[in-house]
Amino acid sequence: MVAGANLSVTDMRRAARHPVDFPTIVEHFSAGDLNLHICNISAHGFMVDNADNLNRGDRVIIRLPVVGRIEAYVIWTRDERAGFQFERIIRLDDFVEIIDTLQPNPRLRRGR
Repeated sequence: MVAGANLSVTDMRRAARHPVDFPTIVEHFSAGDLNLHICNISAHGFMVDNADNLNRGDRVIIRLPVVGRIEAYVIWTRDERAGFQFERIIRLDDFVEIIDTLQPNPRLRRGR
């Protein structure tokens, strides 16, 4: 039997995703520290492009600018990618600050 989070996820795939290039170390609840590379982020979650040993339902704690430590759950995996959902939605004003920090090039930011 596979243990993991029982997630009830509404379809938030239309949430604005912002491209970023953010290597980070996350705390995985069973595997310890993992090096992940976040390639896009939204107020609801983020996607990594180097998710070798992650499975749906895995939980991690990630440290982001502005909001600090926040828990996230793996919602999907495909090839080397994985999508995470934050335990809570990040407030809009905090999210704007995160994007300004993670994506300083204004030409790569999505319109607000």
